[in-house]
Amino acid sequence: MRSRRSGFSWRRCNRSGSQAGIFAAAWLFAGCAPADPGSGGGEGGGAGAGGGATIEAVHFQFTEVVPGVYHAQGASDLVVGSNAGVVVNEEDVLLVDSHISPAAANALIEDLRSITDRPVRYAANTHWHFDHAHGNQVYPPDVEIISHEATRAAIAEGRSNSGRSYELFVGAIPGRIERMEATLDTLTDAEARAELEATLEAQRTYYAQLQEVVPTAPNTTLSERLTLYRGGREIQFHFFGRAHTDGDVIVYLPDDRVIITGDMLVGGLPYMGDGYVDEWVEALDRVKALDFDWIIPGHGAPYQERERIDHLQAYLQDLWDQSVALHGQGVSAEDAAARIDLTAHAENFGGIPSPGANPVAVLRIFELLDGTAN
Repeated sequence: MRSRRSGFSWRRCNRSGSQAGIFAAAWLFAGCAPADPGSGGGEGGGAGAGGGATIEAVHFQFTEVVPGVYHAQGASDLVVGSNAGVVVNEEDVLLVDSHISPAAANALIEDLRSITDRPVRYAANTHWHFDHAHGNQVYPPDVEIISHEATRAAIAEGRSNSGRSYELFVGAIPGRIERMEATLDTLTDAEARAELEATLEAQRTYYAQLQEVVPTAPNTTLSERLTLYRGGREIQFHFFGRAHTDGDVIVYLPDDRVIITGDMLVGGLPYMGDGYVDEWVEALDRVKALDFDWIIPGHGAPYQERERIDHLQAYLQDLWDQSVALHGQGVSAEDAAARIDLTAHAENFGGIPSPGANPVAVLRIFELLDGTAN
């Protein structure tokens, strides 16, 4: 059986190791739809879920969700981090999210030849996290890179390659490599060694690619809405309020009835360490007001079940309410994370076997309540 996505198992990354390590590993490998660690798995479908044909290129798998609109997911040992949305217009291409490194961005552009010979004229960053924006530097000046104003500011200020989120996922790589090397020396099972060797090699390669990153801010911004008309296609960019970050943009194709959401929606539970959890619920209400059939999320497979937005809103609201109550009682963020009970949401998020919430998410909520959040 061919090893895909750096040989890393989604079930393994979700069920073993420390909470921070689990989620870091989940983010850094293309096939893992990241779930909030400590809160069960995701509910996303497998690779290739979509409305049309699936094309395997060298590093990416392209699934045609509707004619001319593709979900691009990593399909090799190259670390790509997130999904990308591909919109093939009459004369050009829009790529939504530029990936985790220049190497990943260039690989995507090269692999696009398997589905179109039209040039990339537009790119977009749905938000400023490194796995969605650190490929920006490969685009020439004549390519418009579109984002919210806050996303441009965050990248220009260096937030995409510093701070808690970057350190959580990237800063831990050298130590993780050392631990994997030590573990490899103890393994005797050939299959286990092969899987760990593949994961280790991917981490070494990705860490080397990090040295090439020059965070590059978008050159076109919006505050609330921007619309492109490319041939017969209307492409809308919407900011519906702070959610996963302070500058999340939804790409909406009204005639195609598709939304490309970045990490406002993912296959399971999204990372919340830079989020605005209570405002996120409100922003998703505005997303639901759009008329669409397909969701292309920032991680995980495309899906059509609109009720999954309701499930996420319920989870976020419950997490917020319990955090607020415990904060008001003077409980520390660490103790609150252990006491919060989200098992009522187990059916919708792959199983939550016991009380406990992601400590990073609870810490973020406490920072918001204390007025100390960045």
